[in-house]
Amino acid sequence: MRKHEIDNLRCGIVLVVILYHIVYLFNSVGVISNVTIQGVPQMDVFLYLCYPWFMVCLFVLAGMSARYALEVRTDRQFLKERVHKILIPSIAGIFIIGWISGFITSRYADMWGGNGAAIPGIVKYLVYCLSGIGPLWFCHELFLASLVLFLIRKIDKNDRVGTLCKKATLPVLFLLVLLVWGSAQILNTPLIEVYRNGIYIFMFLLGYELFAWEELQKLLEKYALLFLGIAVILGVVYTAYYWGENYAAMENLKSLLTNSYAWFMTVALIGCGKRWWNKETAFTKYFRRRSFGFYVLHYPLLAVFAWVMDKAFHLPSWGFYPALLVLEAAALPLCYEALSRTPVLKTLLLGIPGKKKMNGKAGAF
Repeated sequence: MRKHEIDNLRCGIVLVVILYHIVYLFNSVGVISNVTIQGVPQMDVFLYLCYPWFMVCLFVLAGMSARYALEVRTDRQFLKERVHKILIPSIAGIFIIGWISGFITSRYADMWGGNGAAIPGIVKYLVYCLSGIGPLWFCHELFLASLVLFLIRKIDKNDRVGTLCKKATLPVLFLLVLLVWGSAQILNTPLIEVYRNGIYIFMFLLGYELFAWEELQKLLEKYALLFLGIAVILGVVYTAYYWGENYAAMENLKSLLTNSYAWFMTVALIGCGKRWWNKETAFTKYFRRRSFGFYVLHYPLLAVFAWVMDKAFHLPSWGFYPALLVLEAAALPLCYEALSRTPVLKTLLLGIPGKKKMNGKAGAF
């Protein structure tokens, strides 16, 4: 039986990620993007309100889904599936579509120090690819978290940790914010700071060990409004406190305020999902099967549209947001449908198996 509330939350967060990137491209607070186009500073409010929690919550949902998947799969089957549906697209995507974002970056910044003519094409291509990883970092982290889970299941064969976690009470949920804060301090990569291994792996494991249990979800459902109220207050305080600063700077991401907001918003969303979003509609059914592909494909399309709008149409600052929203809404489904029907590419980019292995499932988180 599908957990519709998890599907709906996942799809909702993917939509938030797409909207986030539309605004992020034109941010005014120093977060590096692929274009240098002046945006509307007031729009940055959306970035502050989303950034601390949306990927954290996505890792929790992935951890919950991992437990449900492992109820009907062996560990080896699960890991093999992760390779085909996550690892391969996350690597192939860098070299098939990642170069697009890197190339557009070179249209706005001198990546070669004035010596571009002397750089071999293959070197440029590789640099473009590596500078255009974009949202694919999530897939890399998710596969790493799956490997950690694989090892934990080998050690904890009787699921003692999960059995203990299902007994969590309301005070425990409040105290866990300290562990979330602690996890944000460790295993952060020094140069590519988006790879926050500590907190992302920890949240994935919390999804598996804690949030996947029906007992815990009923507790969150009961106190959903309480957690949502706390999250809203923390979100307002966080945005006001850090306004004008680089919200993606590591020192801000390590703060107790940032991680408290991320934790309580995540807990609130799962509780609200259990309480109000446990149903399937035609739209959620359509989006669920395509959410991974939309996640993988959306950013290169946005970068191309922003570049074209800037160079060809010279839009005013406010005009980029609605223009990109309309273009993305029209082009992303078409791009997905075309690639999902293209042999080889559908497997390499979207994690969709070939005809012999088709089971009705596309690539999944």
